[in-house]
Amino acid sequence: MLTLIDNYDSFAYNLVHYFGELGAKTIVYRNDDISAEEILETKPDSIVLSPGPCEPDKAGICLELIKKSEGNIPMLGVCLGHQSIAQAFGASIVRAEKPVHGKSSKISHIGKDLFLGIPKNFKAIRYHSL
Repeated sequence: MLTLIDNYDSFAYNLVHYFGELGAKTIVYRNDDISAEEILETKPDSIVLSPGPCEPDKAGICLELIKKSEGNIPMLGVCLGHQSIAQAFGASIVRAEKPVHGKSSKISHIGKDLFLGIPKNFKAIRYHSL
């Protein structure tokens, strides 16, 4: 079972839909409706932390969940979720000089893990306000 932590963002259920298309059974919890311990008791196969309108310190159980499941459960963060993972492992989350909305950028990777099966060079639309 894939567990998705909803950080109060409208995109969370788009993610649920996409994971469903890939055959994943997904359960969704709001970031302030359940504790990190309760999530871990459900023994999720993987965890996705959704986007959200705030910063990692205000994202409910996210930081605690990341720290308590460190290295034991595969985890993907999207936007705020990614920032939360970075902060939990010691990164500083700072604002960029200017936001980038709708800009196309070339992405290159080595074809492993998350990028397995995706062309090694492709263009992606960037959207970040931080």
